[in-house]
Amino acid sequence: MPELPEVETVRRGLSPHLEGATIVRAEVRRPDLRFPFPERFADRLAGRRIDSVGRRAKYLQLDLDNGEVLVMHLGMSGSFRIEAGIVGEFHHERSRLAAHDHVVFHMSNGATITYNDPRRFGFMLLIGRAGLADHPLFAHLGIEPTGNDLSADYLASAFRGKKAPLKAALLDQSIIAGLGNIYVCEALFRSGLGPERKAETLVTKGGQPSVRLERLVPVIRAVIAEAIEAGGSSLRDHAQPSGELGYFQHRFQVYDREGEPCVTPGCGAQIRRLVQSNRSTFYCPSCQR
Repeated sequence: MPELPEVETVRRGLSPHLEGATIVRAEVRRPDLRFPFPERFADRLAGRRIDSVGRRAKYLQLDLDNGEVLVMHLGMSGSFRIEAGIVGEFHHERSRLAAHDHVVFHMSNGATITYNDPRRFGFMLLIGRAGLADHPLFAHLGIEPTGNDLSADYLASAFRGKKAPLKAALLDQSIIAGLGNIYVCEALFRSGLGPERKAETLVTKGGQPSVRLERLVPVIRAVIAEAIEAGGSSLRDHAQPSGELGYFQHRFQVYDREGEPCVTPGCGAQIRRLVQSNRSTFYCPSCQR
């Protein structure tokens, strides 16, 4: 499933073609994706200007000029194709079958934006801006890892008394919204922290962040920033709206490298894999404690 850097990459790719433009016509070619489309979905979108293209956690948010927000989730295999513009030199041969092109936005600037989703795990909803923060999709979400709210003090408060494994705590969307499996594995490796250690061990008895927790925060920010700069990670379905691949997978230091040597000079250990909460965790048993 696309994680925050992939969704942010999609947002940045769509923004120049959508922001400030009007949806002349929306083609909806089936009644549902993961969920049924909102009632009169195409009619409610027709003639609406898109004031901004945003993101919250792993959700795209298109602010419309009538006070509604078009919320979109890519699911497992969702992607957008921009007909106006040049496809990059390196690109996925993503599905072009009409059966997988489920929604097509015809824009006033001449762009055609097609949503393609072979597995149909994505979805689109229309939610009033005034009630967006309280909607069940967003009410429980924690802070964004890209903003100034992410701090060692914040995590110390969240982790105090928390006996859950550190990796599980970082994947808790009510603490940090949008962090996913790949980037948590990479951040823990760069921080030298074991995925199975209890989250509370990074907090002092007085409730203050430990030195290790102070070190973890800028590493999380750095990993996310690098991944966004690289266009995300293209492991299976992800590609940018232009068709270009993400390249962060070439920078993986532990993720999906089970049995390979650790990249730390002089380490000599092999990367291991374990399963936590039905997800694969990759780590170095020597470097991470």
